[in-house]
Amino acid sequence: MRVKRCAGLWLLLPLALTVSALSPLALSSLARADTTGPPAAEPPVPAIGRAWPVGTRPAVVRGWEPPASVYGPGHRGVDLAAAAPAPVRAVAAGRVSFAGRVAGRGVVAVELAGTGLRTTYEPVTPSVRKGDAVEAGEMVGRVESTGGHCGGGCLHWGLLSGHTYLDPLSLLPPWLLRSGPSRLLPVLGVPLPR
Repeated sequence: MRVKRCAGLWLLLPLALTVSALSPLALSSLARADTTGPPAAEPPVPAIGRAWPVGTRPAVVRGWEPPASVYGPGHRGVDLAAAAPAPVRAVAAGRVSFAGRVAGRGVVAVELAGTGLRTTYEPVTPSVRKGDAVEAGEMVGRVESTGGHCGGGCLHWGLLSGHTYLDPLSLLPPWLLRSGPSRLLPVLGVPLPR
């Protein structure tokens, strides 16, 4: 019997031999989802934010650190410098899906209109209730004084798509993320006034 050379088939041959040697139990375990591997690709996040949740350009005390697996270590949000009782504002328009206490901390969650995304803010003393409609920049509560993990105080801001955590800074358009004032540059070919 003559075998044609085909690069793709030669690459698959070791895999086919390995799979054929596995027991049915081993094959069924291969078919199950792997929760230890890298996370699935993050869904795209529309830059619909119109305001920072606290201040005008707060310092990011701790940034987004996605976990390597579903239950792995990481930081599922960003910590923004904010002292109690700073006002906390909705980043974008939506509807409050939760306002209350979780593990002794005040939490507000807002379902963002038409996106399937949810933002969370903690520790917050809520000024809204579940079901309230909020606009971008509208106050949803105040930062609580909890003596938390940031030392001088902070707001933990999270973003979820279903049960998947995403980087909340991706909600903000570039003009909100830029630091420093805008500068006008001369237009080439136009003489400067004397």
